[in-house]
Amino acid sequence: MEQLETELKALIVSCLFLEQVSAADIGTDEPLFGEGGLELDSIDALEIGVEIQKKYGVKIDPEDEHLQEHFRTVRSLAKFVSGMR
Repeated sequence: MEQLETELKALIVSCLFLEQVSAADIGTDEPLFGEGGLELDSIDALEIGVEIQKKYGVKIDPEDEHLQEHFRTVRSLAKFVSGMR
């Protein structure tokens, strides 16, 4: 799981072109959206979702009532991706 978390951090940095942030700067349990974290927005979530679908071949259902919860932190995102493969 730790390797997947590291991969997801790198994916976030690269797909969002976060020039001031490195993958190592992103905390595994740090909120990705809203205050206190990377402060990403819904467009960022869409871009991350597209990249995850491409890289890991998972299907992300926009109607999933737990989707926001899955994208809350890198750890929750890793659990979601690993459960979908």
